[in-house]
Amino acid sequence: MPAGLEPKTKIRPKDNHLLAALPAEVFDRLLPDLKPVGMPLGKVIYEPGVELGHVYFPTPGCIISMLYVMADGASAEIAVVGDEGMVGIALFMGGDTTPSRALVQSAGQALELPGHALKREFERHTGLQHLLLRYTQALITQMSQTAVCNRHHSVDQQLCRWLLLSLDRLATNELTMTQELIANMLGVRREGVTEAAGKLQALGLIHYSRGRITVLDRPGLEARVCECYAVVKKEYDRLLSHAKNISSVPALISH
Repeated sequence: MPAGLEPKTKIRPKDNHLLAALPAEVFDRLLPDLKPVGMPLGKVIYEPGVELGHVYFPTPGCIISMLYVMADGASAEIAVVGDEGMVGIALFMGGDTTPSRALVQSAGQALELPGHALKREFERHTGLQHLLLRYTQALITQMSQTAVCNRHHSVDQQLCRWLLLSLDRLATNELTMTQELIANMLGVRREGVTEAAGKLQALGLIHYSRGRITVLDRPGLEARVCECYAVVKKEYDRLLSHAKNISSVPALISH
């Protein structure tokens, strides 16, 4: 693991919204199995078709991208997951593998949980079932809207959507991402990303230099983005707004 990306000795579980919303009794039973792990940029969490052994709950600043990979190696992003959720829903949805690749898009930290521990509690507690199924519905909405957006909207609208979804999961207005990686995420040619980023920069909405994007005018991005961003955000807010049972959750997890 690269220097500077080692897990901190303590992580606040309430920084991940799903963990924060767990009923206290469920959290207490899962606590011994939760392990803080570093998430360096570019780390592959899952590969398509490989059996899943763990699920991951990102903490603020960490973003994991879910990519569909074609037979020829081409890929496109189908969803992003940050501190609002988790990666590895196949484990409680009845499958042990996933057709997508999970890749760290923004470096940070996450909490790792063995799949058997999650399944044990999922089968035991209806509150956990309802929470995770609401989250899954929100994630499916994001995947569906991404497919529609990629088919019907311009590359600069797609780039605005991608930037806003990323910003929602970061505590800063800066992203580290090359145009080539963005092109792979969006499933478009690099030249298209270069042109789209140039438009946004000329409008004063972003500044792009050497793989670093700084958002200068978020309201401007929101005015330019297609309706897909608002649909996804509204659905997450609707489904998870009542998942706020954080009383009695321990403040810290010791490494």
